[in-house]
Amino acid sequence: MNTLEIIKTRRSTRKFKPNAIESEDLNQIIEAGRYAPSGGNSQTSHFIVIQNKEVLDQLAQLVCQEFAKMEIVEGMYKSMASSIYQSKNGNYRFHYNAPCLIVMFNQESYSNNIADVSCCLENMMIMASAKDLGSVWINQLKWLNENPVIVDYLSQFGVEKGEKVYGALALGYPDTEDGKPNRTPLPRTGNKVTFVS
Repeated sequence: MNTLEIIKTRRSTRKFKPNAIESEDLNQIIEAGRYAPSGGNSQTSHFIVIQNKEVLDQLAQLVCQEFAKMEIVEGMYKSMASSIYQSKNGNYRFHYNAPCLIVMFNQESYSNNIADVSCCLENMMIMASAKDLGSVWINQLKWLNENPVIVDYLSQFGVEKGEKVYGALALGYPDTEDGKPNRTPLPRTGNKVTFVS
């Protein structure tokens, strides 16, 4: 596929096989993220790559526990409300049991932190799609990036001073019949374009 086809047919995967990702593929996906643009070429994004199942299970349990303490309020972003609702019912797996979770940190004091992390995540999703791997953007850790339980747990994995989570990527082999991601493009009903000539 050419680049535009890869972009147009990239879809989020929310059901993964437990198999570990081949090292060469994972390294190339991370490299694609590292080569994303950054404001002023600052390159301050920090990739923490978690493949340890015990760590992923513990993190999922803590995320479920912390969301379960929250209340759903009117006008809340629907995905966040869904996370809280599912957590109150137990067994919420925010990372869809993917065998790899790439947690993206950046400096809280840096004004382009979310934009830079977003570029890294998009590059990695496109590269994953090119390699027939599934991926899905994960916001839950960003929503909990000031939660003391989650911050404390993640701090043991090399988080540097002043860094906060601004996004994450669940990554793995899709649990589909052919083992490949769904590639049916969704029609564009938004993202309006206005040309000024």
